[in-house]
Amino acid sequence: MNELSNIPAHIAIIMDGNGRWAAQRNRPRTMGHQAGMKALRSIAEHCGRLGVSELTVFAFSSENWNRPKKEVTRLMDLFMRSLDKEARELHEKGVCIRFMGDTGAFSPGLQEKIARATLQTRDNDRMTLNVAANYGGRWDIVQAARKLAKFAVEGLIKPEDINEDMLAKQVCLGNSSDPDLFIRTGGEMRISNFLLWQSAYTEFYFSPILWPDFGPAELDEAVAAYQSRERRFGLTGEQIQEKTA
Repeated sequence: MNELSNIPAHIAIIMDGNGRWAAQRNRPRTMGHQAGMKALRSIAEHCGRLGVSELTVFAFSSENWNRPKKEVTRLMDLFMRSLDKEARELHEKGVCIRFMGDTGAFSPGLQEKIARATLQTRDNDRMTLNVAANYGGRWDIVQAARKLAKFAVEGLIKPEDINEDMLAKQVCLGNSSDPDLFIRTGGEMRISNFLLWQSAYTEFYFSPILWPDFGPAELDEAVAAYQSRERRFGLTGEQIQEKTA
């Protein structure tokens, strides 16, 4: 990896494989989620060292509520118990934590911890960590469309004036650049309803490594793969060469 050039400014990650990691060791799935949180801390710190300015991770999807009730309960308990500690350590490293998704579905206690972590780290500027919790890409687009529909009903905008830029400002991460690199661990090759709008021209990288085993060396491999690609954004290779000549 050429660490001096073309580092993706914004990386998005689906942290997949916690349950399988635990199953391989004959341990409860909760152990996999705990190991996954340690991996997240390590990756966030490495992103800071590389110069990545924004990291977005899929922590809990809106579809995850359909998992066995026992697992969901334990996952929420783990989230509750670890959020303050993780937020404190990331705060010390200058990381701003933001949450995206329908967090109103969580317990009042968890909502309070989310608000506390957001407030505690809001002025940090070394890197931004976006945590998608109770998030779905289709939900994201629908809630943005509802906002624009409300603006139109109130006479603030005309329906015919709605365009991509206007909608892009209403989806989650509307104030951020789109992800440059989208990583999914665990060997699956799908995006599972994550950042559907924001990933239109994102580069994808699928790793067979289960998330708890995905460390700085694996992230470096993903970044190196990104650096080897030519991003065209709908143009031809010749047009890209002309623009950079």
